[in-house]
Amino acid sequence: MTTAATLATVHLGYAVPRAGIPAAASFRRWVEAALHGAKRHKPAELSIRIVDADEGRALNRDYRGKDYATNVLSFPAELPTGVALPLIGDLAICASVVAREAAEQGKPARDHWAHLTIHGTLHLLGYDHIEDREAEAMEALEIRILAKLGIANPYA
Repeated sequence: MTTAATLATVHLGYAVPRAGIPAAASFRRWVEAALHGAKRHKPAELSIRIVDADEGRALNRDYRGKDYATNVLSFPAELPTGVALPLIGDLAICASVVAREAAEQGKPARDHWAHLTIHGTLHLLGYDHIEDREAEAMEALEIRILAKLGIANPYA
């Protein structure tokens, strides 16, 4: 859903029960925050699928060659030249990994969901953390975006 005040259209899909998963409005808010933080001023459309550990593991194995479920996977859109759509890509967020990591790290689950949604959205916008300098820039941006939402530094 996009309104005059928003830049993002976010499609949510659930492969797990919705209990304990933030509301769709929260995901939209977090995506919007990432877009604003990255200074993207044109519309963006993405899909977020909330997956279980089996699907998360299969996606991570098939697309990254890593045989375990991870917290968030980003799949940037690869549009043909000349196709002008606002589609930026897809995110897969593994509910059980998010819950486990939040508990292990002693942070509110909602804050971790926000962080991973923002992190994944930034990946869809071209941010990365492979090189140290890129990682520092991306983490600093995430920290600033989260702070505006009243969420503590996830890297502290």
